[in-house]
Amino acid sequence: MKRHSRPRAIRQKAVETQRQFIRGILFLIGVTLMIIFIFGDHGLFQLYKLKKERQKVQEHITQLRKNREGLITEKNRLENDLDYIEKLARERFRMAKPGEKVFKVIPKSSNNQKPN
Repeated sequence: MKRHSRPRAIRQKAVETQRQFIRGILFLIGVTLMIIFIFGDHGLFQLYKLKKERQKVQEHITQLRKNREGLITEKNRLENDLDYIEKLARERFRMAKPGEKVFKVIPKSSNNQKPN
């Protein structure tokens, strides 16, 4: 009986070694798949970056829409509101009606130096 037990023990060791080898291979494959799943071209990290970029683009689009609405309002006022046009002409271009005088107000400087 001892004669048969020795090859059986060797076979069991070989089977156990094969199982460990297969488990190791499966573990390496699993780790590799996890790394690809997280850091790959279509992984979680890339998905996170794309979501952040999409959010920034959406905010930029919202800001541009608000800016566009403001410009449309400005355009309509320039086309239709004569009081607004007069106000802009007086403030930006220092225009005046005939007989009016335009005064330029110079703010006091903080260091109180007299000009030469």
